[in-house]
Amino acid sequence: MGSMSPWHWALVIVVLMVLFGSTRLPAAERGLGQSLRIFTSEVKAMQRDDPPS
Repeated sequence: MGSMSPWHWALVIVVLMVLFGSTRLPAAERGLGQSLRIFTSEVKAMQRDDPPS
């Protein structure tokens, strides 16, 4: 009951495609990818700036 089966994931993807359409999904994915890249670069910068203890 805890995890979703492949059928559930397929249904979620189909619902997202119907709700947002094929024009808005690529833009949302692009924005999510860009946000993830910024987040990872900031985390790496923070790790470089921390002095070793």
